[in-house]
Amino acid sequence: MKRIACCVAAGTLALFCTAGLAACGKGGSGRDLYTIRAAYRAEDKTLTAEMEAEIKNPLPMSTDELKFQLWPNAFREGAKYAPVSKIFENAAYYNGKSYGGIDVSAVEGAESFSVGGEDENILTVKLKETLDAGESVELSFRFEVKLAEINHRLGVSECGVNLSGFYPVLCAVESGQFAEHVYSSNGDPFVSEIADFDVTLTLPESYTLVSGFAAEEVKENAPSGGVKAYHVCEEGVREVAFVFGEGFECVQDTAGEKEVFYYYPAADKDPARTLKLAAESLAFFGDTFGEDIYPRYTVVMTGFAYGGMEFPALSMISSDLREEELPAVVAHETAHQWWYAMVGSDQYNSAWQDEGLAELSSALFLDAYPDYGSSYRDLVTASEQAYRAFFSVHSQVHKEADTTMIRPLTAYSGDYEYRSIAYDKGLILFDRIREVMGERKFLGALKDYFKEYCGKIASAEDLVACFERRSGGIEDLFASFLEGRCII
Repeated sequence: MKRIACCVAAGTLALFCTAGLAACGKGGSGRDLYTIRAAYRAEDKTLTAEMEAEIKNPLPMSTDELKFQLWPNAFREGAKYAPVSKIFENAAYYNGKSYGGIDVSAVEGAESFSVGGEDENILTVKLKETLDAGESVELSFRFEVKLAEINHRLGVSECGVNLSGFYPVLCAVESGQFAEHVYSSNGDPFVSEIADFDVTLTLPESYTLVSGFAAEEVKENAPSGGVKAYHVCEEGVREVAFVFGEGFECVQDTAGEKEVFYYYPAADKDPARTLKLAAESLAFFGDTFGEDIYPRYTVVMTGFAYGGMEFPALSMISSDLREEELPAVVAHETAHQWWYAMVGSDQYNSAWQDEGLAELSSALFLDAYPDYGSSYRDLVTASEQAYRAFFSVHSQVHKEADTTMIRPLTAYSGDYEYRSIAYDKGLILFDRIREVMGERKFLGALKDYFKEYCGKIASAEDLVACFERRSGGIEDLFASFLEGRCII
């Protein structure tokens, strides 16, 4: 283990860097390619960006328009779908209410563009020519993102700048059409196929950049005037995300041959423990489900109103976590490298699919490492008790409790119901499946699922089929949970 020192002090206006760097995603991968050149101005909390996108028509038919999600607009004043619920507002808005948003000023290579959707969340790009299914087009975007002061996925947090979902990203496809998903304070409304990203970020020179993949500081034609630029190439990922700011320190270890990093504010008194958790859980999940395909893994502690948040090769954990919460949170977010980052699912309509598996995976890991203070049975029992309490409360208050598991995030009444269904009932579901199938067949089904759908988006039916092949009749047990018919 070695300690890496990180920088401290303030910075000013950042200019785009166009140094001669090796581009990624040019090897005929067939994936969409987003090339982003962005500069962050600390004084007004604004990111100015240009993005070149090579986009393939994902629809099963020809189209003359493409649709992109504009996630930053959920943070604007007056948004219909707020980024946090009332319960978490105080934890999120540490300086009082703050707002952001995205302004797209140009889309070159297109006939026209417009911002619309239910909550100014969709950028519709009208193409100059009809695009056949599978055919690609090159577009250039110019946009500016104003960041709110908020402990969230996107915003200036109390510990650093959290940057995710900051660029226009192609909408997912559902039933042969672009899905116009709105933001949700319940869960993660993001559904994306894997793509390649070539990102250059210009930051104040005192800032440290934290990323999942290796970041190379630009030396040739480097910008001047109190700023510096980093280049990051991420291939075959669902999204890119970063954390940057002053005062971060770092420790490093390995999980097998893979480098593992933990970045943290200086106030963290026991960084070695968190790093150990990250390395051990990464190795455990690789042995249990299948080898991690990413070149390295990074965990960063930052301002975040919830426990943690996963991105490909990168996990954020909250600076407000209590010591006893760390093992379950780090293990859960690390498990999402398998169930979300590598094996995708429809998080918008079937949140239980990745959250339930992440909870199950975390329980398996903590059972294998009892020194962290939790056992598999302890965690399942806790979820059963929490779920029964939810069912009792909702049955009394609302006369009935909706226990169906396949529904959009916006159909949940709030954080409590979402947590109880996606996390608690999700873990209970997979525990019952494990009990019926037995350990060997159960883990075999998960290995099949990972191997078959790594790099893809798996439907709920795809997941169930992997278990059904290992143990006939198991789909009925899934159905009883998903349709809300089972009694727990």
